Amino acid sequence: MRWMLHGKIHKATVTQADVNYVGSITIDKELVDLVGFRPGEKVLVVSNTSGSRLETYIIEGEPGSGDIFMNGAAAHLIKKGEEIIIIGFELTDELIEPTNILVDENNKFVKYL
Repeated sequence: MRWMLHGKIHKATVTQADVNYVGSITIDKELVDLVGFRPGEKVLVVSNTSGSRLETYIIEGEPGSGDIFMNGAAAHLIKKGEEIIIIGFELTDELIEPTNILVDENNKFVKYL
C-alpha cells in the first residue's frame, strides 16, 4: 500500500481566513466535485505565497461561490489572498490516475492538468 495523489486544486486563492472558526478548509462545492474530494476528507494545503504547509479536512462551501476559507488555527499559517494548492491522497495498492485542476484568481475552473 502506498499513499498516491488522487487529486489537487492548483493555484487557488484564499478568500477568507478566520481563526475563530472551528478548524478546516472550506472549498466551493463545485471544485470539490470536479476533483473528486469528499466532505471530511483530509487534505494537504500548501501555500505558494508563504511556503506554509498544513493538513486539515474539507467542508463544502456554496457551489459556484469561489470560496476558499482557511478556518481555525490554519488561518494563522495561511492568510487571505495567498495562493495555495490543495492536495488529496489515497492509500492504495494500485496505480490511480489523479484528477488535477487549475483555477483562476477567482477560483473558477480553467482546465484539467
